[in-house]
Amino acid sequence: MTGRPTTAVLPPSLRVRLGLVAVLAALVVAGLAVLYAGHSQPSGVDSWIVAPTADSVRPPLRYVAETLDFLGEPAGSALVIVAAVTVCLLLRRPRAAVLVPAGIGVAVGTATLLKHLVGRTIHGPGNLSYPSGHTAYFTALAFVAALLATDRLGLGGTAGTSLVLAASLVAGAAMGWAQVALGAHYPTDVLGGWCTALAVLPPTAWLVDRAADAGRRNHH
Repeated sequence: MTGRPTTAVLPPSLRVRLGLVAVLAALVVAGLAVLYAGHSQPSGVDSWIVAPTADSVRPPLRYVAETLDFLGEPAGSALVIVAAVTVCLLLRRPRAAVLVPAGIGVAVGTATLLKHLVGRTIHGPGNLSYPSGHTAYFTALAFVAALLATDRLGLGGTAGTSLVLAASLVAGAAMGWAQVALGAHYPTDVLGGWCTALAVLPPTAWLVDRAADAGRRNHH
């Protein structure tokens, strides 16, 4: 069987470019992890910003920040993932439907593992902060949505890569602002979460394509 439903979720024209982005992002994540391992106080670029607290932002912006934060919590993210998977299936993009939970799961799982390895805290012991899982989650969601858009719009190469990075940047910046404004993370935690998603999404998308192609060959 051939046709659009089997379209690669990671277009060949984007693989090298986004692969390079993944490598660079992984280096940033690793560098920040080494720099801030075990820290419990803001330092470097984080010290330029007043230490965030729960009252750093007031309504109506606070409502925006809290809504974004909710979207990254288990209940909110489950609703978003179900909605995103449904849209992918309605658009007859089964690979994208698989990548939504797979990509988000890998991004958030990696961020969670790094938090325990790095051990950076905010507002007291036990509040692990690097990297931001919320930011990794929202960036991963935007990354998949942008990949889907590049296929729908017929974009590739530089244009497609630019769209994916722009969407990821906007989503990461929005969630990152909310996390810093609500006092949950330092700016460098947000940067780490954004780069974590950029590091793991391209290889995850490639693996989804590989598995799907292998399944088709075995079926035939």
